[in-house]
Amino acid sequence: MIPPTHVDMSRAQTPPLSPSHTYVHLDFEGRGRTGTDQEAPHGSSSLRFDGPSRPELTEMFTEVLVALVIGGLIFFLVQKSQTQVLKTEDGWWGGGVAPTDGLEDISIRPFKVTTSDEELEDLNRRIDQTRPTPSLEDSQFNYGFNSQYLQQVVSYWRNDFDWRRQVDKLNRYSHFKTIIEGIDIHYLHVKPRTVSEGSTAIPLIMVHGWPGSFYEFYGLIPLLTEPSDPQDLVFEVVCPSIPGYGFSEAPHKKGFDSVCAARIFHKLMKRLGFHKFYAHGGDWGWLVTTNMAQLEPGIVKGLHVNFAPNSKPGLSMGLSVLLGRRFPKLFGFTDLDVQRLYPCVDKLVVEPINETGYMHIQATKPDTVGRGLNDSPVGLAAYILEKFSTWTSHDFRNLEDGGLTRKFSLDDLLTNVMIYWTSGCIVSSMRFYKENFGRGLNQPHSKVPVYVPTGYACFPNELVHTPKLWVENKYRKLMTYSPMARGGHFAAMEEPQLMAEDIQNFTKRVEKK
Repeated sequence: MIPPTHVDMSRAQTPPLSPSHTYVHLDFEGRGRTGTDQEAPHGSSSLRFDGPSRPELTEMFTEVLVALVIGGLIFFLVQKSQTQVLKTEDGWWGGGVAPTDGLEDISIRPFKVTTSDEELEDLNRRIDQTRPTPSLEDSQFNYGFNSQYLQQVVSYWRNDFDWRRQVDKLNRYSHFKTIIEGIDIHYLHVKPRTVSEGSTAIPLIMVHGWPGSFYEFYGLIPLLTEPSDPQDLVFEVVCPSIPGYGFSEAPHKKGFDSVCAARIFHKLMKRLGFHKFYAHGGDWGWLVTTNMAQLEPGIVKGLHVNFAPNSKPGLSMGLSVLLGRRFPKLFGFTDLDVQRLYPCVDKLVVEPINETGYMHIQATKPDTVGRGLNDSPVGLAAYILEKFSTWTSHDFRNLEDGGLTRKFSLDDLLTNVMIYWTSGCIVSSMRFYKENFGRGLNQPHSKVPVYVPTGYACFPNELVHTPKLWVENKYRKLMTYSPMARGGHFAAMEEPQLMAEDIQNFTKRVEKK
């Protein structure tokens, strides 16, 4: 309905106006203004309409504003709740140009670890020609691998370590290779001997990190594929070597990062016939399996990790760091959280700086130091084994032997070193740092939450401590957060029984068994 109007000419007497009316005044120059009836000038041209009053207008404006805010908030929450999927494109990492026909050999070939007299003779010659250097007095492992103790390790390596026997141990499980995106991918595939009637084995891919290898899982595999408790789930395990590690071929081109590895491992699992599976990872394996969950959340049924550094700090993390020591319950912090996070400058700044020098080298100029390590087996052993000391417990830095054999045997440690030595993969394994850090810390995968059911095993001596609140920021369906009784960074190798129990508990939660 059009409101009543009248024109009041200048020579006419202005009728009395109700306070509820609003007027529009037009002057002789065509300019206009609005006001209330009391403000309407006499002897002027004005239009009057019976519209809403100023309080009514204010109320209407407020309602509209509130509606817009609520609508915007609902839209934001709906958009946020929608599962974000990480995007990726196929790559070609082989030498030269990719085949124009797009065809790739998808055959799967059995593989065995081998050695030879020539390989062992070359190793022994290089060990014999090593040039020791004395460590500083009272330095223990605070300057790196203690040289005096290194001589003991080298002596055992040269005179007592039996690589041929360890090769037989490596071949205990079935190894295979297959070409994906132009490079040969090595993996173990371990099937359970028996599965109870009416049930099926649960497929699980487990991914290692640096300076580890597939061998880290050798103590864990039988606990998952042949569990002693009949109530436990039975797993079928696949353990690939990240391209550039162990017996997987190294990429021939720049740019191969964790997302590329995740994409290749998805292709591997599909080639093996697994359309849904679980994934476990630590160190780089944490990021690769996390990327797998981000790429295809409908295929990864559950994700279990024992390493989850916060890749994208947010407001909740900042507030928890600032206030968590004084108000730990407000952020769900436990005594272990407070112990590992505070004083925060020491624990979150100084300590990481002390222990990440290697990372800066490998993220910038990996080939330089890598070439030296690839030439010297003793240098390679010192570089790798120092991590198995310090990353198992920071307190081991103050021991003359680095506590190296308190958690591991020299045979197991040297077997891992030999995988690096015989495959010549130290340079390509270190390049993985440059490929991941070289593009900056704000990569797409750092912004995409994980919506796959997740379990986190929190080992007390892990390099980076991550409270439950921080894990939940990234992993939106965190089903289990397990404070572990003991263990450090190489938890699968150090505490295989604890790891197996946590993987079992998490998977049972997801499977509702």
